[in-house]
Amino acid sequence: MRYNERIREIREDHALTQQRVADLLHIGQRTYSDYESGKTRIPIDNLLILAQFYNVSMDYISGASNIKAEYPKQ
Repeated sequence: MRYNERIREIREDHALTQQRVADLLHIGQRTYSDYESGKTRIPIDNLLILAQFYNVSMDYISGASNIKAEYPKQ
C-alpha cells in the first residue's frame, strides 16, 4: 500500500475530516487533500507528526509494512 492510501485509510478509521488533520499539521485542507491523492509528497516531518498522533509506526504509516505497530515510546 502506498503512503497516500495509508494516511487516508487511517484518517477515515479515526472518523476525522481532512480539515481536522490539516489543522493538526498547520497546513491548508487542499494541501492535505493533495497528500492523500498523491499529487504532492508529504514531508517526512508531517509523516512523523501523523504517526505519533495516530500511534502507529513510521513503517506502517509509510506503507512499508502492513503490521500495525505502535509509535515508539521515548
